[in-house]
Amino acid sequence: MTSTHFGFETVDSATKAARVRGVFDSVAPKYDVMNDLMSMGLHRVWKAYTVMVANLREGQRVLDIAGGTGDLALAFAKKVGKSGKVVHTDINEAMLKTGRDRLLDAGVSLPTLVCDAEKLPFPTGYFDVVSVAFGLRNMTHKDAALAEMSRVLKPDGKLLVLEFSKVAKPLEKTYDWYSFKVLPALGKLVAGDDASYRYLAESIRMHPSQDELKALMQQQGFGHVDYHNMTGGLVALHVGIKC
Repeated sequence: MTSTHFGFETVDSATKAARVRGVFDSVAPKYDVMNDLMSMGLHRVWKAYTVMVANLREGQRVLDIAGGTGDLALAFAKKVGKSGKVVHTDINEAMLKTGRDRLLDAGVSLPTLVCDAEKLPFPTGYFDVVSVAFGLRNMTHKDAALAEMSRVLKPDGKLLVLEFSKVAKPLEKTYDWYSFKVLPALGKLVAGDDASYRYLAESIRMHPSQDELKALMQQQGFGHVDYHNMTGGLVALHVGIKC
């Protein structure tokens, strides 16, 4: 048996994906409301910055992994235009359905696919840009997922990883209090689910630091990797260029 982390708990690697699916099945109906409450609306700023850094052009192809409720996919679709293509994916069907409905409500129809980031069903060298926002930390084998993201990118293609990261030291105590006291209470009040939000807080602590993730991306075929800290390192955007 190989083991991995599910929050602070050590679990069989084979069971993690199903447990993560259970978390997101639970939070999907209130996901957008909770994002606004948890981040005080800052998640919109972080995602807008990600879209700016993507620097997309008309006609390009984009893969949005762990695309959830579709806000990045929608923004990308506006940039690539009718001649471009944005594929909206997630391992969780409930999240993907919420995102697809939201996209349709906005008048946008995109290819939407349930798939595992560790086994992407796309040709090698197909996409100009791959993005994953707040999804990498939930993946069982991050190295395998990053290798797949590299595979489906064109040479010189761009990977954008937006993820919670290691906050600056002066903010650590306040952030821990918020994460383990306020966040679960908010989850229980708004979504009727404190356990899932406790897992989300724990999963952030188990995620690689900014420099560790940079090194991991370099090991998986990204020759040039930079990261941009936002909100005191609460969130980091890693940008990798495929060799």
